[in-house]
Amino acid sequence: MSDEHTYKRHNKTMLLYHLVFPAKYRRKVFTEEVSERLKGICTEIESCYEMHFVEIGMEEDHVHFQVQSVPTMAVSKIVMTVKSITAKEIFKSFPSIKREILWGGALWTSGFYANTVGLYASKDTITRYIQNQGKDKSEYKKIYESQPELDFCL
Repeated sequence: MSDEHTYKRHNKTMLLYHLVFPAKYRRKVFTEEVSERLKGICTEIESCYEMHFVEIGMEEDHVHFQVQSVPTMAVSKIVMTVKSITAKEIFKSFPSIKREILWGGALWTSGFYANTVGLYASKDTITRYIQNQGKDKSEYKKIYESQPELDFCL
């Protein structure tokens, strides 16, 4: 089995993200022809940026990406890069999409969905791993526990 980690000079990482981008107005723009072009654009992005597309899946009105990247590239930067380059190139290849289907607007909605992907373990498995780091269970001392925040008052 190949090692899927990203190796840099001073770190070894495995950062995977699940991203979902809906088409603007949830318009059905992703035909077979457009999906083939999108795949080609994404492989071109890989050659210029420190990201790798592990999987791309779609329905007619939205696209799912599983992307691997490096810790110096924020999720927002990945999203901005993928959205801007794919939109520009798809509009260049299929001008009728912009003109007729999206009324001259953007390809993607302004929003997106992002989540981290656990390749090796779930949150519970990692919690157990951390808790079992002491030689004896009595050595482990939990100093903080919280639930993920879903609303950052934005």
